[in-house]
Amino acid sequence: MTYLVSYRPPTDDSGALALACQFARSEADTVHALTVVPRGWETSAGSATDGEFETWAAEEGEASASEALKLLADEPGITAEATWVTGRSVPAAIMEQAEELEATLIVVGSGTDGVEGRIAVSSKTDRLLHSSPVPVALAPRGYRPPAGSKINRVTLAFRDDDVTWKLLDDVADICKRVGAELRLLTVALKHRTMVTSAVRNDEDLVFAKLVEQVKGAQVEALEHLYKHDGVNASVDLARGTTWADALAGVDWTEGDVLVVGSSRTHKLANVFLGSGGAKIVRNSPVPVIVVP
Repeated sequence: MTYLVSYRPPTDDSGALALACQFARSEADTVHALTVVPRGWETSAGSATDGEFETWAAEEGEASASEALKLLADEPGITAEATWVTGRSVPAAIMEQAEELEATLIVVGSGTDGVEGRIAVSSKTDRLLHSSPVPVALAPRGYRPPAGSKINRVTLAFRDDDVTWKLLDDVADICKRVGAELRLLTVALKHRTMVTSAVRNDEDLVFAKLVEQVKGAQVEALEHLYKHDGVNASVDLARGTTWADALAGVDWTEGDVLVVGSSRTHKLANVFLGSGGAKIVRNSPVPVIVVP
């Protein structure tokens, strides 16, 4: 299997490469770094402009691939390769290469414009999330896991719907295969309101009922996971008034990755984040895998 990583300096940091290496060490797979260089406009055959652009593209692509290989050489226990291609659309070129290489995962970074330690979804990444036929992993900006590390725990954003129940079995199988722990995480938000004490008491009761339902679904999921012999599973409930507040209160450790299923309301998209999923991605302090 191959993990395809989008990498082009100086707009990308090395976080995506590091994350892909963690995945590859966990499953003994290959990391393939890909640089997409913009393709020039069609010009008349043999024009000077066309030749200059092709020369520039080749130099940019070769330099980027060379740098990627240099960075990957410092990663222990990794089989790696790097190539470059030209394309009018970076997401389209990435997906084309993913199909050609039969990649099981596309890995992208957060660039240099996002907040350190958080995931920034650029317009190109957003297009990829809408169109990719395979899961997309996003690394927080400046992601720097310990050298030689693997994925130790997979946290599944659990919604108790058909999508996440199907995903539960798939993730459990992967955890069993790579020896990672599995944690089911549900986010329960309690919004602040400027209301009378009577209304607030009603809202407290509604929230308590929500928490009760969530815990019941999590217990059911744990019982379901008993059939996956060898999977170390646990549950957690993130509470807060905002997504950032709730996720900040969760215990995160080195080697954690968060898995989010695509929205159940957008059947035409391959990978599409609903409002809740998008907020989880943007507020997650650990890498996130978005699954179609």
